[in-house]
Amino acid sequence: VERTSLLKMMEISVAEAEKRTGKNAVNMQETYTVYLIETRPVDAASEGTNPVPDSLWRRYSEFELLRNYLLVTYPFSVVPPLPEKRAEFVWHKLSADNMDPDFVERRRVGLENFLLRVASHPDLSSDKIFYSFLTEENGWKETVFETGFQAKADSRLKALNATFRVKNPDKRFAEMKHYGDELQSVISQLLRVRARAADRLYGVYKVHGNYGRVFSEWSAIEKEMGDGLQSAGHHMDAYAASVDDILEEEEHYADQLKEYLFYADALRAVCRKHELTQYELEMAAQDLTSKKQQREELATGTIRTFSLKGMTSKLFGQETPEQREAKLKMLETQIEEGEELVKERNAECEEFVKSAWVDIERFKEQKDHDLREALISYAIMQISMCKKGIQVWNNAKECFSKM
Repeated sequence: VERTSLLKMMEISVAEAEKRTGKNAVNMQETYTVYLIETRPVDAASEGTNPVPDSLWRRYSEFELLRNYLLVTYPFSVVPPLPEKRAEFVWHKLSADNMDPDFVERRRVGLENFLLRVASHPDLSSDKIFYSFLTEENGWKETVFETGFQAKADSRLKALNATFRVKNPDKRFAEMKHYGDELQSVISQLLRVRARAADRLYGVYKVHGNYGRVFSEWSAIEKEMGDGLQSAGHHMDAYAASVDDILEEEEHYADQLKEYLFYADALRAVCRKHELTQYELEMAAQDLTSKKQQREELATGTIRTFSLKGMTSKLFGQETPEQREAKLKMLETQIEEGEELVKERNAECEEFVKSAWVDIERFKEQKDHDLREALISYAIMQISMCKKGIQVWNNAKECFSKM
């Protein structure tokens, strides 16, 4: 069914970030950042009435709560990731402090992006809890906890961290999980190279400021050449100063790559949950088989597998017919229940595979499109940076020619 995503009906933005200080759960003073979420109906803008947007403040931890709820409630969806909590893959001039204004600003952009991703997702966007996250300032947390997702999350987490081996893994999901690993590794390497390059670039640009200083000092001792040297020096200073904006913009592209670094985790989580569904099915089937074997042994009186119980009944006489009847009856009931369970697990597994695969395909298209765009934009940015460099040297050449 083609559902209209929330984004088609509502404009969503994270308009600003603000520092606040308050008491936390253990009564200690803490400083934290809150983000202003603004929403307004799409049709209002097109009808020319421009109402004041509805707005509310949320903390990063509330975004985390929302995402954890979505992960548990939609196990077959590749849930969009949140921007990083602390800056990683930073080059040295960049502050890794999570209260740093530049970091907070990049995180604001990242949180807005997260909301837009969820609001345009075919399944997640119609979730009631997500809607109230955007529109109800008070009581939202209670609503989330009332869904009981936390208990599900805890048991799910235990199960996902447990080591279990699936006997017949689904090849598609196994390959997808492997792809997730590889993608994460490639993007990490890319981000590391980028950070190293940014470091070097910063150094190279700033060193040009020394040209500026030398030209300026030189101009003081020259009569005819003085003006030319002086203005060439200014161009060098401007060149050295321009790197800050360049690297700030570059950080924006690094964040786009980081999003997919974290998306790789979300993709692997879906594969891991599929393994769990598959494992539960295999366990149920195994249990049923062993119950049927016990029934056969009881009915025919032959024991196929050596067991202590078999030995003791041989030593201490057989059970009475009544006892055997009672046991058989109990096994019959358990086998019926077991067959129901296997049916259920089978249906669950098939349903999971179907839903998950649809979302994985959707994700792959989105990923290809986004990464292609990000790489092209990055290249365009590098080209314009080189052009500016050429311009600076052209200007300097003009200055020298006039001497």
